[in-house]
Amino acid sequence: MRGTILIDGRRLTRREFHAVVLGNHPVDLSPQARRAMRLSRASVEKIIAEKQVVYGVNTGVGSLSTEHIDPAAARELQLNVVRSHSCGVGEPLGAAETRGLLLLRANTLARGLSGVRPLIAETLCAFLNHGIHPVVPRRGSVGASGDLAPLAHVALTLIGEGEVVFRGRRQRASAALKSTGIKPVTLEAKEGLSLVNGTQAMLSLGLLALREAEILADTADVAGALSLDSLRGSTRAFDERLHAARPHPGQMLSARNLARLNRGSTINQSHQGCSRVQDAYSLRCMPQVHGAVRDALSYARQVFEIEMNSATDNPLVFADTGEVVSGGNFHGQPVAIALDLMAIVLTQLGGISERRVDRMVNPLTSELPAFLAHSPGLESGLMIAQVAAAALASENKVLAHPASVDSIPTSGNKEDYVSMGMAAALKLQPVIANVRNILAIEFLCACQALDLLAPLRSGRLADQARALVRKVSPHIAKDRPLHADIARVAGLISEGVLAGIVTPGSRI
Repeated sequence: MRGTILIDGRRLTRREFHAVVLGNHPVDLSPQARRAMRLSRASVEKIIAEKQVVYGVNTGVGSLSTEHIDPAAARELQLNVVRSHSCGVGEPLGAAETRGLLLLRANTLARGLSGVRPLIAETLCAFLNHGIHPVVPRRGSVGASGDLAPLAHVALTLIGEGEVVFRGRRQRASAALKSTGIKPVTLEAKEGLSLVNGTQAMLSLGLLALREAEILADTADVAGALSLDSLRGSTRAFDERLHAARPHPGQMLSARNLARLNRGSTINQSHQGCSRVQDAYSLRCMPQVHGAVRDALSYARQVFEIEMNSATDNPLVFADTGEVVSGGNFHGQPVAIALDLMAIVLTQLGGISERRVDRMVNPLTSELPAFLAHSPGLESGLMIAQVAAAALASENKVLAHPASVDSIPTSGNKEDYVSMGMAAALKLQPVIANVRNILAIEFLCACQALDLLAPLRSGRLADQARALVRKVSPHIAKDRPLHADIARVAGLISEGVLAGIVTPGSRI
Protein backbone atom coordinates (compact mmCIF):
# COMPACT_ATOMS: atom_id res chain seq x y z
CA MET A 1 0.00 0.00 0.00
CA ARG A 2 1.48 3.32 -1.05
CA GLY A 3 1.75 5.80 1.79
CA THR A 4 -0.03 9.11 1.57
CA ILE A 5 2.26 12.06 0.89
CA LEU A 6 1.51 14.93 3.28
CA ILE A 7 2.10 18.46 2.03
CA ASP A 8 2.67 21.62 4.05
CA GLY A 9 4.03 24.10 1.51
CA ARG A 10 7.57 23.78 2.84
CA ARG A 11 8.95 20.29 2.32
CA LEU A 12 7.67 18.86 -0.96
CA THR A 13 10.52 17.09 -2.75
CA ARG A 14 11.03 16.29 -6.40
CA ARG A 15 10.79 12.59 -5.58
CA GLU A 16 7.39 13.16 -3.94
CA PHE A 17 6.31 15.35 -6.86
CA HIS A 18 7.03 12.52 -9.29
CA ALA A 19 5.41 9.95 -6.99
CA VAL A 20 2.12 11.86 -7.01
CA VAL A 21 2.23 13.13 -10.59
CA LEU A 22 3.56 10.02 -12.35
CA GLY A 23 2.95 7.30 -9.76
CA ASN A 24 -0.53 8.37 -8.57
CA HIS A 25 0.42 8.30 -4.90
CA PRO A 26 -2.32 9.75 -2.68
CA VAL A 27 -1.78 13.19 -1.19
CA ASP A 28 -3.25 15.10 1.76
CA LEU A 29 -2.63 18.17 3.90
CA SER A 30 -0.43 17.79 6.96
CA PRO A 31 -1.89 18.79 10.35
CA GLN A 32 0.55 21.72 10.44
CA ALA A 33 -0.76 22.95 7.11
CA ARG A 34 -4.35 22.83 8.30
CA ARG A 35 -3.47 24.89 11.38
CA ALA A 36 -1.53 27.46 9.36
CA MET A 37 -4.35 27.80 6.84
CA ARG A 38 -6.98 28.24 9.55
CA LEU A 39 -4.91 30.98 11.20
CA SER A 40 -4.39 32.92 7.97
CA ARG A 41 -8.07 32.53 7.11
CA ALA A 42 -9.00 33.99 10.50
CA SER A 43 -6.89 37.04 9.65
CA VAL A 44 -8.85 37.53 6.43
CA GLU A 45 -12.16 37.20 8.26
CA LYS A 46 -10.97 39.82 10.78
CA ILE A 47 -10.06 42.20 7.95
CA ILE A 48 -13.51 41.79 6.46
CA ALA A 49 -15.21 42.33 9.82
CA GLU A 50 -13.19 45.50 10.41
CA LYS A 51 -13.92 46.72 6.86
CA GLN A 52 -10.25 47.24 6.04
CA VAL A 53 -9.49 47.80 2.36
CA VAL A 54 -7.30 44.95 1.05
CA TYR A 55 -6.49 44.13 -2.55
CA GLY A 56 -8.45 41.20 -3.89
CA VAL A 57 -10.52 40.87 -0.74
CA ASN A 58 -12.74 43.89 -1.18
CA THR A 59 -11.24 45.54 -4.26
CA GLY A 60 -11.15 44.73 -7.94
CA VAL A 61 -8.09 42.99 -9.37
CA GLY A 62 -5.31 44.07 -11.73
CA SER A 63 -5.77 47.59 -12.97
CA LEU A 64 -9.24 47.59 -11.38
CA SER A 65 -7.69 47.48 -7.90
CA THR A 66 -8.90 51.02 -7.18
CA GLU A 67 -12.51 49.84 -7.35
CA HIS A 68 -13.89 49.05 -3.90
CA ILE A 69 -16.29 46.13 -3.62
CA ASP A 70 -19.22 45.92 -1.21
CA PRO A 71 -18.59 43.10 1.33
CA ALA A 72 -21.94 41.60 0.35
CA ALA A 73 -20.54 41.03 -3.14
CA ALA A 74 -17.39 39.23 -1.99
CA ARG A 75 -18.49 35.84 -3.28
CA GLU A 76 -19.56 37.28 -6.60
CA LEU A 77 -16.19 39.01 -6.99
CA GLN A 78 -14.28 35.74 -6.50
CA LEU A 79 -16.59 33.89 -8.88
CA ASN A 80 -16.12 36.59 -11.49
CA VAL A 81 -12.34 36.44 -11.13
CA VAL A 82 -12.34 32.72 -11.87
CA ARG A 83 -14.79 32.89 -14.75
CA SER A 84 -13.28 35.93 -16.44
CA HIS A 85 -9.74 34.59 -16.22
CA SER A 86 -10.66 31.24 -17.79
CA CYS A 87 -9.74 32.19 -21.34
CA GLY A 88 -6.86 29.88 -22.25
CA VAL A 89 -6.51 28.60 -25.81
CA GLY A 90 -4.94 25.67 -27.61
CA GLU A 91 -4.52 22.00 -26.82
CA PRO A 92 -4.97 21.07 -23.16
CA LEU A 93 -2.10 20.11 -20.90
CA GLY A 94 -1.38 16.41 -20.60
CA ALA A 95 -2.33 14.32 -17.59
CA ALA A 96 1.08 14.55 -15.90
CA GLU A 97 1.34 18.30 -16.50
CA THR A 98 -2.14 18.83 -15.06
CA ARG A 99 -1.47 16.64 -12.05
CA GLY A 100 1.70 18.61 -11.38
CA LEU A 101 -0.31 21.83 -11.56
CA LEU A 102 -2.86 20.51 -9.06
CA LEU A 103 -0.21 19.30 -6.63
CA LEU A 104 1.91 22.43 -6.76
CA ARG A 105 -1.13 24.67 -6.29
CA ALA A 106 -2.30 22.65 -3.29
CA ASN A 107 1.19 22.79 -1.83
CA THR A 108 1.60 26.55 -2.11
CA LEU A 109 -1.81 27.12 -0.51
CA ALA A 110 -0.85 24.66 2.25
CA ARG A 111 1.91 27.07 3.26
CA GLY A 112 -0.78 29.06 5.06
CA LEU A 113 0.05 32.48 3.63
CA SER A 114 -2.81 32.79 1.17
CA GLY A 115 -5.71 33.30 3.56
CA VAL A 116 -7.86 30.52 2.10
CA ARG A 117 -9.70 27.79 3.96
CA PRO A 118 -8.17 24.30 4.16
CA LEU A 119 -11.14 23.16 2.09
CA ILE A 120 -9.62 24.71 -1.05
CA ALA A 121 -6.39 22.72 -0.84
CA GLU A 122 -8.30 19.62 0.30
CA THR A 123 -10.40 19.75 -2.85
CA LEU A 124 -7.29 20.01 -5.02
CA CYS A 125 -5.95 16.92 -3.25
CA ALA A 126 -9.26 15.13 -3.80
CA PHE A 127 -8.99 15.82 -7.54
CA LEU A 128 -5.55 14.20 -7.55
CA ASN A 129 -6.63 11.21 -5.48
CA HIS A 130 -9.69 10.53 -7.66
CA GLY A 131 -7.85 11.13 -10.94
CA ILE A 132 -9.95 14.14 -11.93
CA HIS A 133 -7.88 16.24 -14.31
CA PRO A 134 -9.15 19.70 -15.30
CA VAL A 135 -9.00 20.54 -18.98
CA VAL A 136 -6.40 23.32 -19.01
CA PRO A 137 -5.61 24.97 -22.38
CA ARG A 138 -1.84 25.29 -22.64
CA ARG A 139 -1.61 28.81 -24.07
CA GLY A 140 -2.69 32.20 -22.76
CA SER A 141 -0.29 32.91 -19.89
CA VAL A 142 2.36 35.65 -19.93
CA GLY A 143 3.70 34.55 -16.54
CA ALA A 144 3.16 37.91 -14.84
CA SER A 145 0.54 37.57 -12.11
CA GLY A 146 1.58 33.99 -12.46
CA ASP A 147 -0.16 31.64 -14.85
CA LEU A 148 -3.54 33.33 -14.59
CA ALA A 149 -5.45 31.57 -17.37
CA PRO A 150 -4.22 28.01 -16.72
CA LEU A 151 -4.85 28.32 -12.98
CA ALA A 152 -8.28 29.83 -13.59
CA HIS A 153 -9.29 26.78 -15.62
CA VAL A 154 -8.36 24.63 -12.61
CA ALA A 155 -10.32 26.89 -10.26
CA LEU A 156 -13.30 26.73 -12.60
CA THR A 157 -13.56 22.97 -12.13
CA LEU A 158 -13.37 23.30 -8.34
CA ILE A 159 -16.61 25.26 -8.41
CA GLY A 160 -18.22 22.62 -10.65
CA GLU A 161 -17.88 24.44 -13.95
CA GLY A 162 -15.66 23.81 -16.97
CA GLU A 163 -14.46 20.41 -18.15
CA VAL A 164 -12.29 17.61 -16.78
CA VAL A 165 -10.86 14.33 -17.99
CA PHE A 166 -12.10 11.59 -15.69
CA ARG A 167 -11.87 7.82 -16.19
CA GLY A 168 -10.49 8.36 -19.66
CA ARG A 169 -13.33 10.58 -20.84
CA ARG A 170 -13.61 14.34 -21.26
CA GLN A 171 -16.75 15.51 -19.47
CA ARG A 172 -18.34 18.31 -17.53
CA ALA A 173 -16.72 18.93 -14.17
CA SER A 174 -20.10 18.82 -12.42
CA ALA A 175 -20.65 15.24 -13.60
CA ALA A 176 -17.25 14.04 -12.36
CA LEU A 177 -17.74 15.74 -8.98
CA LYS A 178 -21.16 14.16 -8.59
CA SER A 179 -19.88 10.66 -9.38
CA THR A 180 -17.07 10.95 -6.81
CA GLY A 181 -19.05 12.73 -4.10
CA ILE A 182 -16.83 15.81 -4.16
CA LYS A 183 -18.87 18.93 -3.44
CA PRO A 184 -18.27 21.99 -5.65
CA VAL A 185 -16.55 24.75 -3.70
CA THR A 186 -18.32 28.00 -2.93
CA LEU A 187 -15.55 30.59 -3.02
CA GLU A 188 -15.29 33.03 -0.14
CA ALA A 189 -13.42 36.35 -0.05
CA LYS A 190 -9.93 36.18 -1.61
CA GLU A 191 -10.16 32.50 -2.52
CA GLY A 192 -10.74 32.98 -6.22
CA LEU A 193 -7.77 35.34 -6.48
CA SER A 194 -5.61 32.96 -4.45
CA LEU A 195 -6.38 30.14 -6.85
CA VAL A 196 -5.32 32.03 -9.98
CA ASN A 197 -2.16 33.77 -8.73
CA GLY A 198 1.00 31.70 -9.03
CA THR A 199 3.65 30.07 -11.21
CA GLN A 200 2.45 26.49 -10.92
CA ALA A 201 1.70 25.83 -14.61
CA MET A 202 5.16 26.79 -15.85
CA LEU A 203 6.71 25.07 -12.83
CA SER A 204 4.85 21.82 -13.45
CA LEU A 205 6.10 21.72 -17.02
CA GLY A 206 9.57 22.70 -15.85
CA LEU A 207 9.85 19.94 -13.25
CA LEU A 208 8.75 17.31 -15.74
CA ALA A 209 11.14 18.68 -18.36
CA LEU A 210 14.03 18.73 -15.89
CA ARG A 211 13.57 15.03 -15.22
CA GLU A 212 13.80 14.29 -18.94
CA ALA A 213 16.72 16.68 -19.39
CA GLU A 214 18.77 14.99 -16.66
CA ILE A 215 18.21 11.65 -18.38
CA LEU A 216 19.39 13.18 -21.66
CA ALA A 217 22.57 14.49 -20.02
CA ASP A 218 23.46 11.01 -18.75
CA THR A 219 22.47 9.44 -22.07
CA ALA A 220 24.70 11.84 -24.01
CA ASP A 221 27.75 10.58 -22.11
CA VAL A 222 26.87 7.02 -23.11
CA ALA A 223 26.28 7.93 -26.76
CA GLY A 224 29.46 9.98 -26.84
CA ALA A 225 31.53 7.11 -25.48
CA LEU A 226 30.31 4.80 -28.27
CA SER A 227 31.01 7.48 -30.87
CA LEU A 228 34.50 8.07 -29.47
CA ASP A 229 35.43 4.42 -29.88
CA SER A 230 33.84 4.14 -33.32
CA LEU A 231 36.02 7.08 -34.45
CA ARG A 232 39.11 5.62 -32.73
CA GLY A 233 39.28 8.59 -30.39
CA SER A 234 41.54 8.88 -27.38
CA THR A 235 40.42 8.67 -23.76
CA ARG A 236 43.43 10.70 -22.59
CA ALA A 237 41.31 13.86 -22.71
CA PHE A 238 39.29 12.43 -19.83
CA ASP A 239 42.27 12.17 -17.49
CA GLU A 240 41.05 13.00 -13.98
CA ARG A 241 44.04 15.27 -13.35
CA LEU A 242 43.16 17.43 -16.32
CA HIS A 243 39.62 18.03 -15.07
CA ALA A 244 40.71 18.57 -11.47
CA ALA A 245 42.63 21.56 -12.86
CA ARG A 246 39.29 23.07 -13.90
CA PRO A 247 36.91 21.55 -11.38
CA HIS A 248 33.44 22.36 -12.67
CA PRO A 249 31.26 19.63 -11.10
CA GLY A 250 29.44 18.66 -14.29
CA GLN A 251 32.65 18.53 -16.31
CA MET A 252 34.31 16.24 -13.78
CA LEU A 253 31.29 13.93 -13.70
CA SER A 254 31.07 13.61 -17.48
CA ALA A 255 34.81 13.00 -17.73
CA ARG A 256 34.55 10.17 -15.18
CA ASN A 257 31.61 8.68 -17.07
CA LEU A 258 33.40 8.77 -20.41
CA ALA A 259 36.58 7.25 -19.02
CA ARG A 260 34.64 4.51 -17.27
CA LEU A 261 32.42 3.63 -20.23
CA ASN A 262 35.30 2.75 -22.55
CA ARG A 263 37.53 1.13 -19.97
CA GLY A 264 38.90 -2.10 -21.40
CA SER A 265 38.19 -1.18 -25.03
CA THR A 266 40.25 -3.24 -27.49
CA ILE A 267 39.48 -0.62 -30.13
CA ASN A 268 41.23 2.00 -27.99
CA GLN A 269 44.17 -0.29 -27.37
CA SER A 270 44.56 -0.94 -31.11
CA HIS A 271 45.42 2.68 -31.96
CA GLN A 272 47.58 3.69 -29.00
CA GLY A 273 50.57 4.33 -31.27
CA CYS A 274 48.76 6.18 -34.07
CA SER A 275 49.95 9.55 -35.35
CA ARG A 276 46.83 11.49 -34.36
CA VAL A 277 47.73 13.97 -31.61
CA GLN A 278 44.31 15.32 -30.68
CA ASP A 279 40.70 14.52 -31.52
CA ALA A 280 38.10 16.94 -32.81
CA TYR A 281 36.33 19.10 -30.24
CA SER A 282 33.09 17.11 -30.50
CA LEU A 283 35.05 14.18 -29.01
CA ARG A 284 37.82 15.73 -26.96
CA CYS A 285 35.64 18.42 -25.37
CA MET A 286 32.67 16.25 -24.44
CA PRO A 287 33.32 16.70 -20.70
CA GLN A 288 33.45 20.47 -21.07
CA VAL A 289 30.26 20.70 -23.15
CA HIS A 290 28.23 17.93 -21.53
CA GLY A 291 29.43 19.10 -18.12
CA ALA A 292 28.29 22.68 -18.73
CA VAL A 293 24.87 21.27 -19.57
CA ARG A 294 24.85 19.37 -16.29
CA ASP A 295 25.77 22.47 -14.29
CA ALA A 296 23.05 24.52 -15.98
CA LEU A 297 20.50 21.82 -15.17
CA SER A 298 21.72 21.90 -11.58
CA TYR A 299 20.92 25.61 -11.47
CA ALA A 300 17.44 24.97 -12.87
CA ARG A 301 16.92 22.25 -10.26
CA GLN A 302 17.81 24.69 -7.48
CA VAL A 303 15.35 27.29 -8.80
CA PHE A 304 12.54 24.78 -9.20
CA GLU A 305 13.04 23.25 -5.76
CA ILE A 306 12.80 26.69 -4.16
CA GLU A 307 9.77 27.62 -6.24
CA MET A 308 7.83 24.44 -5.51
CA ASN A 309 7.85 25.31 -1.78
CA SER A 310 7.22 29.03 -2.13
CA ALA A 311 4.14 31.19 -1.56
CA THR A 312 3.38 32.82 -4.93
CA ASP A 313 -0.01 34.32 -4.11
CA ASN A 314 -0.77 38.03 -3.80
CA PRO A 315 -1.38 39.53 -1.34
CA LEU A 316 0.13 37.31 1.36
CA VAL A 317 -1.44 37.02 4.79
CA PHE A 318 0.90 36.87 7.80
CA ALA A 319 -1.21 35.50 10.63
CA ASP A 320 1.38 36.15 13.34
CA THR A 321 0.94 39.93 12.93
CA GLY A 322 -2.37 40.02 11.09
CA GLU A 323 -0.76 41.97 8.27
CA VAL A 324 -1.61 41.57 4.59
CA VAL A 325 1.25 42.49 2.26
CA SER A 326 0.95 43.02 -1.48
CA GLY A 327 3.94 42.25 -3.67
CA GLY A 328 4.98 40.31 -6.73
CA ASN A 329 5.86 36.74 -5.74
CA PHE A 330 3.64 35.53 -8.57
CA HIS A 331 6.06 36.93 -11.17
CA GLY A 332 7.58 34.05 -13.10
CA GLN A 333 10.98 35.54 -13.94
CA PRO A 334 13.16 33.13 -11.90
CA VAL A 335 11.42 30.11 -13.40
CA ALA A 336 11.34 31.60 -16.91
CA ILE A 337 15.09 32.19 -16.92
CA ALA A 338 15.76 28.63 -15.73
CA LEU A 339 13.47 27.24 -18.45
CA ASP A 340 15.21 29.28 -21.13
CA LEU A 341 18.61 28.18 -19.86
CA MET A 342 17.51 24.56 -20.16
CA ALA A 343 16.47 25.09 -23.78
CA ILE A 344 19.82 26.73 -24.57
CA VAL A 345 22.01 24.04 -23.03
CA LEU A 346 19.96 21.14 -24.40
CA THR A 347 20.31 22.70 -27.84
CA GLN A 348 24.07 22.57 -27.29
CA LEU A 349 23.84 18.94 -26.18
CA GLY A 350 21.99 18.07 -29.39
CA GLY A 351 24.36 20.19 -31.46
CA ILE A 352 27.54 18.43 -30.36
CA SER A 353 25.82 15.05 -30.78
CA GLU A 354 24.95 15.92 -34.39
CA ARG A 355 28.59 16.82 -35.05
CA ARG A 356 29.65 13.38 -33.84
CA VAL A 357 27.03 11.84 -36.12
CA ASP A 358 28.49 13.73 -39.07
CA ARG A 359 32.01 12.57 -38.27
CA MET A 360 30.89 8.95 -38.20
CA VAL A 361 29.05 8.97 -41.55
CA ASN A 362 31.58 11.18 -43.36
CA PRO A 363 34.35 9.06 -44.95
CA LEU A 364 36.70 12.04 -44.76
CA THR A 365 36.65 11.88 -40.96
CA SER A 366 35.53 8.37 -40.03
CA GLU A 367 38.03 6.03 -41.74
CA LEU A 368 34.97 3.83 -42.22
CA PRO A 369 32.82 3.02 -45.27
CA ALA A 370 30.98 6.09 -46.54
CA PHE A 371 27.77 6.70 -44.56
CA LEU A 372 28.42 3.40 -42.78
CA ALA A 373 26.89 1.48 -45.70
CA HIS A 374 28.05 -1.99 -46.72
CA SER A 375 27.91 -1.00 -50.42
CA PRO A 376 28.39 2.79 -50.59
CA GLY A 377 26.84 4.22 -53.74
CA LEU A 378 24.45 1.34 -54.20
CA GLU A 379 23.31 2.01 -50.64
CA SER A 380 22.92 5.34 -48.81
CA GLY A 381 23.38 3.82 -45.36
CA LEU A 382 22.92 6.43 -42.63
CA MET A 383 23.33 9.44 -44.92
CA ILE A 384 19.82 10.81 -44.36
CA ALA A 385 19.83 9.92 -40.67
CA GLN A 386 22.53 12.57 -40.33
CA VAL A 387 20.39 14.96 -42.37
CA ALA A 388 17.50 14.38 -39.96
CA ALA A 389 19.79 15.04 -36.99
CA ALA A 390 21.01 18.24 -38.66
CA ALA A 391 17.40 19.36 -39.22
CA LEU A 392 16.53 18.80 -35.57
CA ALA A 393 19.67 20.53 -34.35
CA SER A 394 18.91 23.57 -36.47
CA GLU A 395 15.27 23.67 -35.36
CA ASN A 396 16.48 23.74 -31.77
CA LYS A 397 18.60 26.82 -32.52
CA VAL A 398 15.39 28.69 -33.29
CA LEU A 399 13.58 27.30 -30.25
CA ALA A 400 16.51 28.19 -27.98
CA HIS A 401 15.84 31.91 -28.40
CA PRO A 402 14.87 32.93 -24.85
CA ALA A 403 11.26 33.82 -24.18
CA SER A 404 12.18 35.53 -20.91
CA VAL A 405 13.89 38.46 -22.65
CA ASP A 406 10.52 39.40 -24.12
CA SER A 407 7.75 41.31 -22.41
CA ILE A 408 4.39 42.72 -23.45
CA PRO A 409 2.28 45.04 -21.25
CA THR A 410 -1.06 43.67 -20.04
CA SER A 411 -3.95 44.62 -17.75
CA GLY A 412 -4.15 48.28 -18.63
CA ASN A 413 -0.35 48.61 -18.30
CA LYS A 414 -0.51 47.67 -14.61
CA GLU A 415 1.34 44.48 -15.50
CA ASP A 416 3.90 46.27 -17.66
CA TYR A 417 6.78 43.79 -17.44
CA VAL A 418 6.01 40.09 -17.73
CA SER A 419 8.13 36.92 -17.66
CA MET A 420 6.74 34.85 -20.55
CA GLY A 421 7.55 31.83 -18.39
CA MET A 422 4.84 29.61 -19.84
CA ALA A 423 6.10 30.33 -23.34
CA ALA A 424 9.56 29.26 -22.21
CA ALA A 425 8.13 26.04 -20.76
CA LEU A 426 6.14 25.21 -23.89
CA LYS A 427 8.97 25.67 -26.35
CA LEU A 428 11.30 23.62 -24.16
CA GLN A 429 9.22 20.51 -24.85
CA PRO A 430 10.06 20.19 -28.58
CA VAL A 431 13.72 20.91 -27.78
CA ILE A 432 13.76 17.88 -25.48
CA ALA A 433 12.05 15.69 -28.08
CA ASN A 434 14.50 16.81 -30.76
CA VAL A 435 17.57 16.10 -28.61
CA ARG A 436 16.21 12.68 -27.75
CA ASN A 437 15.92 11.86 -31.45
CA ILE A 438 19.37 13.28 -32.26
CA LEU A 439 20.89 11.05 -29.58
CA ALA A 440 18.92 8.09 -30.95
CA ILE A 441 20.49 8.73 -34.36
CA GLU A 442 23.92 8.96 -32.75
CA PHE A 443 23.40 5.57 -31.13
CA LEU A 444 22.38 4.04 -34.47
CA CYS A 445 25.47 5.45 -36.17
CA ALA A 446 27.85 4.48 -33.37
CA CYS A 447 26.51 0.94 -33.12
CA GLN A 448 26.73 0.50 -36.89
CA ALA A 449 30.31 1.80 -36.87
CA LEU A 450 31.29 -0.49 -33.99
CA ASP A 451 29.79 -3.44 -35.85
CA LEU A 452 32.03 -2.58 -38.79
CA LEU A 453 35.08 -2.54 -36.50
CA ALA A 454 34.46 -6.09 -35.21
CA PRO A 455 36.07 -8.20 -33.88
CA LEU A 456 37.49 -5.26 -31.94
CA ARG A 457 35.14 -4.24 -29.12
CA SER A 458 34.45 -1.16 -27.06
CA GLY A 459 34.58 -0.99 -23.27
CA ARG A 460 32.44 -3.20 -21.06
CA LEU A 461 29.85 -0.58 -20.13
CA ALA A 462 29.78 0.91 -23.61
CA ASP A 463 29.24 -2.58 -25.00
CA GLN A 464 26.24 -2.98 -22.69
CA ALA A 465 24.74 0.11 -24.28
CA ARG A 466 25.37 -1.26 -27.76
CA ALA A 467 23.65 -4.52 -26.81
CA LEU A 468 20.60 -2.63 -25.55
CA VAL A 469 20.35 -0.68 -28.80
CA ARG A 470 20.77 -3.83 -30.86
CA LYS A 471 17.81 -5.44 -29.07
CA VAL A 472 15.49 -2.86 -30.64
CA SER A 473 17.46 -2.01 -33.78
CA PRO A 474 19.43 -4.79 -35.50
CA HIS A 475 22.52 -4.21 -37.60
CA ILE A 476 21.82 -2.40 -40.88
CA ALA A 477 22.96 -5.04 -43.37
CA LYS A 478 21.30 -3.20 -46.25
CA ASP A 479 19.22 -0.06 -46.71
CA ARG A 480 15.89 -0.03 -44.88
CA PRO A 481 13.54 2.67 -43.54
CA LEU A 482 15.09 3.88 -40.28
CA HIS A 483 12.29 5.97 -38.81
CA ALA A 484 11.03 3.05 -36.71
CA ASP A 485 14.56 2.29 -35.48
CA ILE A 486 15.01 5.92 -34.43
CA ALA A 487 11.68 5.84 -32.60
CA ARG A 488 12.53 2.62 -30.75
CA VAL A 489 15.93 3.87 -29.62
CA ALA A 490 14.35 7.19 -28.61
CA GLY A 491 11.98 5.12 -26.50
CA LEU A 492 14.92 3.49 -24.71
CA ILE A 493 16.33 6.95 -24.05
CA SER A 494 13.02 8.29 -22.75
CA GLU A 495 12.65 5.35 -20.36
CA GLY A 496 16.10 6.04 -18.91
CA VAL A 497 17.41 2.61 -19.93
CA LEU A 498 20.62 3.90 -21.53
CA ALA A 499 21.18 6.61 -18.92
CA GLY A 500 20.97 3.89 -16.28
CA ILE A 501 24.30 2.49 -17.43
CA VAL A 502 26.09 5.47 -15.87
CA THR A 503 23.47 6.51 -13.31
CA PRO A 504 21.52 3.57 -11.87
CA GLY A 505 18.02 4.72 -11.03
CA SER A 506 17.70 7.02 -14.05
CA ARG A 507 15.13 4.70 -15.54
CA ILE A 508 11.61 6.11 -15.39
